[in-house]
Amino acid sequence: MKNLLNLFFPKVCEACNNALTDNEMVLCTSCRHHLPVTNFHFEDTEAVKKVVYGRVKLENASALLHFSKKGIVQQILHNLKYRGHEGIGEFFGKWFGAELATLEVYQKIDVVIPVPLHKTKLRKRGYNQVAKFAQEIAKALNADYNDTVLIKTKSSKTQVFKTRLTRWNDDGALFAIANETALAGKHILLVDDIITTGATVEACASVLLKIDHITLSLATMAIAD
Repeated sequence: MKNLLNLFFPKVCEACNNALTDNEMVLCTSCRHHLPVTNFHFEDTEAVKKVVYGRVKLENASALLHFSKKGIVQQILHNLKYRGHEGIGEFFGKWFGAELATLEVYQKIDVVIPVPLHKTKLRKRGYNQVAKFAQEIAKALNADYNDTVLIKTKSSKTQVFKTRLTRWNDDGALFAIANETALAGKHILLVDDIITTGATVEACASVLLKIDHITLSLATMAIAD
């Protein structure tokens, strides 16, 4: 049955669109080897923090991949965000989660929270592209997953490549907390698909850091070069 399905609906690589072998998932071996992996969580733990330096206090922060315009990661994230290929988020979540779980600083995470979509966009798209990525990281870290506390109160247009000032104007009052007591005293890992100027992280942090005695860390699939 599986072979018959593959005959009529062949699995293809999310980066190059070539057919996958039975032993490959989401990405072909060649594309996986060519992914621009950052290794920030192992080698440069301050790299992602620098994006929001002076604006957001983060305990820890990392991104799995480098993002460049028209690059391999842009193609992959496009398929995740606009084509419903949620398996990409699961794939990268398992990968990143396994690596973060080896580091003591991430073993202290209590709650993993995805950056939310506005309810209108969620209804239209049918899914939050960050959800499965965040869920797999939560599993790897033995942390709770919570997608009901941080709420997006206003819709906004796509964020990639906007200036920081423009993005702050867009994001400044977009988020709210539904139940502060649920997160009080917790170490929160905020999870997003990509960090560019850091305006979305700043906007989320502006409400999260009002909660009593919380610590905030960040993990993203990619960071824009």
